[in-house]
Amino acid sequence: MRTTVLYTLLFLLCSCAIAQPNNGETYNLVVGTYTNKEKTNGIHVYSFNTKTGQSSFRSKTLGIRNPSYLAVSKDRKNLYSVSEVENGTIQSFAFNAHTGELNFLNSVSSGGDGPCYVSVDDNKELVFAANYDSGSIAAIRVEKDGSLDTDIQKIQHEESSDSNAKPHAHAVVLSPDGHYLLAADLGIDQVKIYEINPASPQALYPAKVSSVSVSKGGGPRHLTFHPNGKYAYLILEMGASIVGFDYKDGILETKQTITMLSPEFKGTVEAADIHVSPDGKFLYGSNRAEANEIVIYSIAKNGILKYAGRQTTNINTPRNFVIDPSGNFLLVANSASNEIIIFKRDKKSGLLSPGGQKIMVDKPVCLKFVAID
Repeated sequence: MRTTVLYTLLFLLCSCAIAQPNNGETYNLVVGTYTNKEKTNGIHVYSFNTKTGQSSFRSKTLGIRNPSYLAVSKDRKNLYSVSEVENGTIQSFAFNAHTGELNFLNSVSSGGDGPCYVSVDDNKELVFAANYDSGSIAAIRVEKDGSLDTDIQKIQHEESSDSNAKPHAHAVVLSPDGHYLLAADLGIDQVKIYEINPASPQALYPAKVSSVSVSKGGGPRHLTFHPNGKYAYLILEMGASIVGFDYKDGILETKQTITMLSPEFKGTVEAADIHVSPDGKFLYGSNRAEANEIVIYSIAKNGILKYAGRQTTNINTPRNFVIDPSGNFLLVANSASNEIIIFKRDKKSGLLSPGGQKIMVDKPVCLKFVAID
């Protein structure tokens, strides 16, 4: 009798634990990858606890070749993925933020070759794609269910007049107010700026100040905004430096360029990803090749960056990384060592320390946090 009562109590305790609502500490972590030879990886979904750093597998979606970069709609009901191949495509999925499951909706052309970046506006009217190989961007209409229309506006970037450098669009980032699209082009060393009008047959058209240039050969890659919306930061892949801007109404005004490299470093570089901490106090940039590091800067109230430190251990080709919404952890996608390393983050100093936790995933590229319903 005692044994029966004990088992009953244990069952009830376990049932209560399972039935507990999400406490706001646990998120979906969605991971985009490059397809492995066995074709056994694709888009992965994990749960991630922002208090403990613990994670667990939820679901996996196969069948998409090189779903390397992802975007999730603001309402969390849809996910969009590039298929980074020649004659590339953008894939649309219905996303269940409660279970972490993805259901394929449809696939349309990305408007070019080698799509490497995708974004979606807050109203889920338009999806934008950057095509690296062809040096073009695209605006794609979104249907009511989140699927994609074949109505695609393609804009081809032109070769640089002074160097005949070929365009390589690498990112399409929406401004904080959603009125502008900023397209970082690695090949022509410019950020192209477009005004967005979803009601127009052609949703994108050049802004009044239609571009900003950076140092020749710098290679603009990714761009991010400060939480206050007043500052923007651009990472230069070949230049291994970060350009800081004042931002207002679609206009970028250069205010600072700061190196990512230590004075004694002499090796090869491939700067990649860039993010600002949720509290707006620190900026992080990743560097691949022989550098293999995450570089950390403090952000002054006026947006100026100051070197704060660098994390070099447990970093192996950090193509992408993400800071969790609480700011407690920074996760690095080590695409060369098939793992996501989870670093603890000191909110006062901005510095990182390995927590001993990792997620094993083949060729991880893109990390996105999505709240669980």
